[in-house]
Amino acid sequence: MNLLRIAASTLNQIPLDFEGNKNRILMALEEASKSSVQVLCLPELSISGYGCEDAFFSLETTLRSEAVLQELLPHTKGMAVLFGMPVFHKGGLYNCAVMVCDGAVLGVNAKRQLPREGVHYEARWFRPWDKGRTSFVNLCGQVVPIGDHHYKFGDVGVGVEICEEAWGSSSLIAAHTDDLDIVLNPSASHFALGKCTQRELLVANASRALRVYYVYANLIGLESGKAIYDGGCLISHNGSIAKRGNRFSFNDFDLSYYDANLDLVRIGKIRGRAVESSSSHNERVPNVLQLGKLPVPKAVANIRMQKIIEADCMVKSYEEYDEFLRAEVLGLFDYLRKTGSQGYVVSLSGGCDSSATATLVAQMVAHSVNEMGLENAANRLGIVRTEKLKDKKELINKILFCVYQKTENSGKATQNAAAALAEELGAKFFCADVQPIVDGFLGIAKECLGRELNWQEDDVTLQNIQARARSPFAWILANVNDAILLTTSNRSECAVGYATMDGDTSGGLSPIAGIDKRFLRKWLVWAEQSCAIGLGPISSLKAVNDMEPTAELRPVNERHEGQKDEVDLMPYDVLERIERYFVRDRMGPEDIYTSLLSDFPDSTEDQLVIYINRFMDLWRKNQWKRERYAPSFHIDDVSLDPKSWCRYPILSGKITYEKPII
Repeated sequence: MNLLRIAASTLNQIPLDFEGNKNRILMALEEASKSSVQVLCLPELSISGYGCEDAFFSLETTLRSEAVLQELLPHTKGMAVLFGMPVFHKGGLYNCAVMVCDGAVLGVNAKRQLPREGVHYEARWFRPWDKGRTSFVNLCGQVVPIGDHHYKFGDVGVGVEICEEAWGSSSLIAAHTDDLDIVLNPSASHFALGKCTQRELLVANASRALRVYYVYANLIGLESGKAIYDGGCLISHNGSIAKRGNRFSFNDFDLSYYDANLDLVRIGKIRGRAVESSSSHNERVPNVLQLGKLPVPKAVANIRMQKIIEADCMVKSYEEYDEFLRAEVLGLFDYLRKTGSQGYVVSLSGGCDSSATATLVAQMVAHSVNEMGLENAANRLGIVRTEKLKDKKELINKILFCVYQKTENSGKATQNAAAALAEELGAKFFCADVQPIVDGFLGIAKECLGRELNWQEDDVTLQNIQARARSPFAWILANVNDAILLTTSNRSECAVGYATMDGDTSGGLSPIAGIDKRFLRKWLVWAEQSCAIGLGPISSLKAVNDMEPTAELRPVNERHEGQKDEVDLMPYDVLERIERYFVRDRMGPEDIYTSLLSDFPDSTEDQLVIYINRFMDLWRKNQWKRERYAPSFHIDDVSLDPKSWCRYPILSGKITYEKPII
């Protein structure tokens, strides 16, 4: 039996944190060495950090990455390790995977297919490598091959696919799979709802189609501030997941290893269909680097055949609402500790969005305590304290600050809902009357304008001043407590600008701006009744869930049907669907209208036209707002982030739709 211990490791890295990134890689290398790993795959660009953005244009980034690699070389004794880093070569920058074995650099694989959509914009910084091309580069004082090649350790063939190269319609190394026993895939695959299932199917199918052991490594954590990486290393063989790593872990790294029986791979090749030769397509065959045998680790007795357990072969995924919570928890946890802040401030209105935001923070603290213990969680978050904590509620109380800021138009129901939620969560809670601030501004306006503002002429102005009056005290709480003020706008509101700039958009992070209101309302019901992690179900959310969404910015006698959000805008189900068709699917108004007819058969055709035109008009007018929103987490396959997902002109022509007359 020909056994080989192969492994993948997650890493929680930070762009340009070369010393910290090196230390986290060292921890993974040390664990791999202790575990007698022979071949280890690390995530994509994990030395420099994946999200370096335009810092990739600086030669300092590549030089410091090389210096880190040089320091890591001695720690690869007894194994082959694939590192991810940028490499400068002949006037171009390349996203590379560097193969190191026993302290020596053996070769460099340069990425051939670069993603250029969504959060990935690699083509801005990197050049794609030509398929079949091989050159030479000086790296760590050694002249080694760079390009399109695979490795031969004795009779063990190892190929490399870098992230995106596995997501295409056909594998770039498929024609050469007869030479390969193992394929390593260093990735930086960001989280999106339901994406884990796609990822596992991709890896499983690749192992079956290529007839290899397929090793997939991924980043973990909130690496650069927006994209959340959920980890989940995978090792697959013959179409089944043989090993599955942890997802949403708070650890700096997570090692997943498996004892591969290479005889099974070779038997599979004998029994399988012949792969069409690359020569039939007149392609250049990649260079094969013939090397010595893989080193034998000291504790070779530890290597044994592992059975693929049937339960492990099944796709393991979290229920949608649970997965959303775990992603938000990891994002909020990492944002807090990586910024060195001491907490979060939420302007808690008693409504859906602010209640969801406060709940997410409290669940983050509670879940981290459940996972790693009270003291470890507090230390990991870097929370300064003078006394020993008793329980997770005390830690929540040190981290989460909530304030209800009322005006004369605020209702008792929302105030009671906010107070009850803060109490159940364990947050610090303040109630502030900001009506005097509003009155002060209105008095100044009267002096300047020579008249009093009134609801008939100044509706929007009078609403906005209430929202803006709430911002200063929320900032005071954030500054005094060295905390981050969280904005509470959801994606549906961002799409149509249904938020007050310098009011409810004030803050340094928008944790829910990556998810729509329809989903959020359903998630809150789940959080009230079914949540099984952190604090468990939050019963006080019932008061929030029982209320219709309202801004409470108009006097009762001036409100339209109680000033419901869906009256001001449109039903959130319709808004979410229009947004997806327009942003994700790039549909125009006519195609959106046709799709909505089948989606909402109970709505009249004229009403759907009104909704479409309202959305288009509000979307066009409010791009400037989207340019100013605080950073948000990417949660699903739709994002309105103008920097990393949905670029749109601030000034644009009006788009309208008129239903054809038949």
